[in-house]
Amino acid sequence: MRTILYGLTAVAACLVVMPVAATPAAEIPAIFAHAIEYQNGEMVLVDRAREKVYPRRAEQPLYTLASMEEGIRGSDTGLVFELGVQQGTLYYGLIDYRDGRNPQPVFYKKSAPIKDGKAQVAIAGALSGKYDMSGWERNGKGTLGYRVVNAAGSIIYDGRVSFVRKGAFLRNLSFLEGPTVHNVSDQGAVIAFECDRPCTAVVRAGERRFRSSQATRRHEVRVTGLEPATSYQYRVQVTAAGSGRQAPLANSRTFAFRTAPRPGTRQAFVFAYASDSRDGQGGGERDIHGTNAYIMKKLMAVAQAKGAAFLQFSGDMIDGRLNNVPQTRLQYRNWKRAIEPFAHYIPVYATIGNHEGLFHTFDDGSDIGINVARFPFATESAEAVFADMFVMPENGPVSEDGAEYDPRPERPGDFPPYRESVYYYVYDNVAMVVLNSNYLFSRSYKYWFAKKAREGSPLGGGGLHGYLMDRQLEWLERTLARLEADPNIDFVFVTQHTPAFPNGGHRSDDMWYDGNNTPRPSIAGKPLRRGVIEQRDRYLELLLKHKKVVAQLTGDEHNYARMLLTPETVIHPGDWDKARPRITRTLWQINNGAAGAPYYAQEVLPWSDHVKTFSTQIALVLFHVHGRELYFEVINPETLERIE
Repeated sequence: MRTILYGLTAVAACLVVMPVAATPAAEIPAIFAHAIEYQNGEMVLVDRAREKVYPRRAEQPLYTLASMEEGIRGSDTGLVFELGVQQGTLYYGLIDYRDGRNPQPVFYKKSAPIKDGKAQVAIAGALSGKYDMSGWERNGKGTLGYRVVNAAGSIIYDGRVSFVRKGAFLRNLSFLEGPTVHNVSDQGAVIAFECDRPCTAVVRAGERRFRSSQATRRHEVRVTGLEPATSYQYRVQVTAAGSGRQAPLANSRTFAFRTAPRPGTRQAFVFAYASDSRDGQGGGERDIHGTNAYIMKKLMAVAQAKGAAFLQFSGDMIDGRLNNVPQTRLQYRNWKRAIEPFAHYIPVYATIGNHEGLFHTFDDGSDIGINVARFPFATESAEAVFADMFVMPENGPVSEDGAEYDPRPERPGDFPPYRESVYYYVYDNVAMVVLNSNYLFSRSYKYWFAKKAREGSPLGGGGLHGYLMDRQLEWLERTLARLEADPNIDFVFVTQHTPAFPNGGHRSDDMWYDGNNTPRPSIAGKPLRRGVIEQRDRYLELLLKHKKVVAQLTGDEHNYARMLLTPETVIHPGDWDKARPRITRTLWQINNGAAGAPYYAQEVLPWSDHVKTFSTQIALVLFHVHGRELYFEVINPETLERIE
């Protein structure tokens, strides 16, 4: 749940640590009822053809957000940390929010050992005098950044906690996340933040003031009534609920953002694109428990230095692919912490990749087991958890409920929600349409097609990696038609995680599956009418039909590849006997899955002659919009080398 504040109204919510597993009371969606049931109160997967029963694999999250954030208290000399890491090291340092645009902790020369889950930081001794770089001794309060490293040397979490000194040290009301800016329009934006306890909030932007009267931990404040193309400083003031009138626990942060131009004014601006920042090789910050924080910081720094108005990031932010919600939330927080120093100022729009998947896993003896998309869909699906952790536009389709393959069309809820994973947004004369090509994703499902070792329908079934479902395509068609008719829009980009034309690393899936059209979602034990290549062709027809669509932006393959689709491009296997889309114009596919995940080299495919550039360097794509002209450049954010 979240708190959404519009002006002076508020809806209360709180941070909820989701249960590790759905309880036996959780209703099994109709799309899985043919294979999943409860036996003796335990969820199992039943293979009726072979008379086999697969038990649900135990879920044991190693680390959770609660174990990294909640067990911190004051002492006579500083702070005591009780953590979910039993043995390891706690690095720490003050954060000076007045010194520099992008505040980050400056780690002290010494660290604190973690023994039996506990560590102590003597602020009064270690961080006083010449080491008090934030002025906490003078002000009586400050903020400490801390890094949790386990006994194996892996970084698990980068956190922060605020403190006050009133004789002894106390944990002050702390910003766990944010404030960050989202959904920027020509009249305002959404400011989002989360604190460590319920609090009320006041947000000031220019001369305007927005107040919440209810106390909650998580806030989304919609700031409205601003002027277009104008820079505003915003200040967030939070006060802990029930902390007393005498000396209430309070905190504040001040940053800035710029409103968008009025649509159609065609002012010059830049926006950035990237994908695939899940944990990389090399140790250190290349893997902060699920995300390549090192590259994300570099990428965001370059985007900011280039004056990017926003960044579009299309999936695989985290390693994910987990069968528990709490650890997924921790990995998301690590990704958001990496971009946060920059997201105070510019919005980052994101969507789901396959690594954001959440599953129920059944034990068949294999490493990954048999996976189905996690339910209850409204609270524990990959889509629902993503929507809860992020702040994106909410103008997309509802779900796949009501599609021709819905086994219970009269009752909604048998499919996950699309909320905030499928949407569109407009910035001046550019529109970005964001899709979810890993909807209802089941990690093990695609391997069923590859192995061809099992007979009958795939166990469990669900969505297919790279498949855009029917209701989503119907929404896409309506949205593209609306944007095509809008005289203020000159350029439309469509983005999803998986390429229509893989070029290196994912030829065996995405929207190609080695030229095999057989793979397709299986709903309620029945395969859908159209295979993955047929569905790709439907998608391409929609893009080609609308002339303002200039490119699809993709990821999944960990490289940068620029390909031009033309009427001469071969896009089908040699024995293709089905309808072909009419390719009457050119269309770019710009793949940038090079934000830190381990690289893939180029492979030979039917359309390889139409690949104009291919690189395995880390890459950030920057689009320069000058009225009705569009240019782009690609930069390695680690070396600042121009790729093209």
